[in-house]
Amino acid sequence: MAMAAGAKFGGISMPNQTLYINNINDKLSKDLLRRELYVLCSQFGAVLDVVALKTGKMRGQAFVVFQHLTSASIALQKLNGFEFYGKALRTAYCKSKSDAVAKEDGTFVPKHKRKRPDGGDKSVPSYKQPPAKKAAGETEKAAEEKEKTAAPMEEDEAEKAPESVADDQPPNNILFLERLPGEVNAVMLKTLFKQFPGLKEVRMVPGKPGIAFVEFEAEAQAAVAKDTLQGFKLTPTNEMRITFAKKE
Repeated sequence: MAMAAGAKFGGISMPNQTLYINNINDKLSKDLLRRELYVLCSQFGAVLDVVALKTGKMRGQAFVVFQHLTSASIALQKLNGFEFYGKALRTAYCKSKSDAVAKEDGTFVPKHKRKRPDGGDKSVPSYKQPPAKKAAGETEKAAEEKEKTAAPMEEDEAEKAPESVADDQPPNNILFLERLPGEVNAVMLKTLFKQFPGLKEVRMVPGKPGIAFVEFEAEAQAAVAKDTLQGFKLTPTNEMRITFAKKE
């Protein structure tokens, strides 16, 4: 699975079904780490694969492949800063599509037919099945099995999640976006919001950088996008604010 971290589009983070997670406690065994990440991430949606290696530069890092982009977006926000075995996780969208996702959407190309990327870096191999399915046949020392496990998302973790935004406007199928970086454009925002069904249009406001409108076919669809991407950081210093647009 050839993957790299930090998907960017002109400096703006772009969504991907695969998350890159680092700053992981490197004392965990590979099998235990894969199982724990599978369980931790499954609360946000179906997980197709977990890749965690213990060799060379891959120590303390992992890739988690979700079936749906929406699940990956929620996990990215909820798990960033989450304490996992004594260390705060750091999350980012992966730069490229994973093999598991390519097989799902029919774009998979066998490894021997791919063009080798510049620099000659070796592709990260993908496991055939998620760790939860392999766990039954694996053996592990009892002491390691009973090691402290990753704590579930507690209420106090809400402090690490984006703050809720007071929205006095009634539900609307049009969202109003604020605090956007100056370099963002309609194409970038469409890439971010197209993961949600019902997207109709993205409108920038001429002469007014930092704001935009995103229109969906229905209010319920707009509400899902609003709740999922509230506080999403397009750049390290720009936390997006989303509210329902005023109805005319």
